[in-house]
Amino acid sequence: MKLAVAGDSAGKGMAHDLAVYLADRYDVTEASETPEGAEKFYADMADRVASGVADGTFDKAILVCGTGIGVCISANKVPGIRAAHLHDCYSAERAALSNNAQVVTLGARCIGLELAKKIVDTFLVETFDEAGRSAGNVDAINKLDVKYGKA
Repeated sequence: MKLAVAGDSAGKGMAHDLAVYLADRYDVTEASETPEGAEKFYADMADRVASGVADGTFDKAILVCGTGIGVCISANKVPGIRAAHLHDCYSAERAALSNNAQVVTLGARCIGLELAKKIVDTFLVETFDEAGRSAGNVDAINKLDVKYGKA
């Protein structure tokens, strides 16, 4: 699995630690900065990374800011992206199994690194069932992109 991990000024420390933690199991790209440096706004970083998921450069992504909320809102603006802000393992499981989320967002100022590792592990081991009972809900979410001109 190709995985991007990125954080803004508040989250890049946790993002780096998660990238190192995951590197032996996944094809991880640390994407907190471009070759030109970090973007001024977390929305730009979230857009760049989520766009990489949308275009197939990455299979999934983990975004980290202070609360995880700003990068979640920003990533969800990218057509086709389903980003989930997570702070517990049950939500991580459901984000994968019920919502087919491709992007996880975390708050470095809200949760510790060990919990972040557990959340990410829980999310990444689950596989969405395209024929399962949640498939209709995900299809309805995807239709909202079309309805609002984002697809």
